[in-house]
Amino acid sequence: MSYGYSLRLIQINKKTSARSLGVKLGRICIKLGVPVADVASDLNVSRQTVYNWFTGVNQPSKQTAEEISELIALYQSDYQR
Repeated sequence: MSYGYSLRLIQINKKTSARSLGVKLGRICIKLGVPVADVASDLNVSRQTVYNWFTGVNQPSKQTAEEISELIALYQSDYQR
């Protein structure tokens, strides 16, 4: 069950530069309502790591960035169905 994203997280994500792949992922997940737990599971990282990417606190590693790009494409294609 998804409990949604906090208003604070949404505001921070919107204010942070979308040049960061983690922030871009966050915007897509917020828009589509994809739970952080699902993202963390798909990328084999902790939920806190995902939150840190969404807010621009940390940047994903190069290897993880490639996985994030694939995940973004998957989420976008599923959304358009």
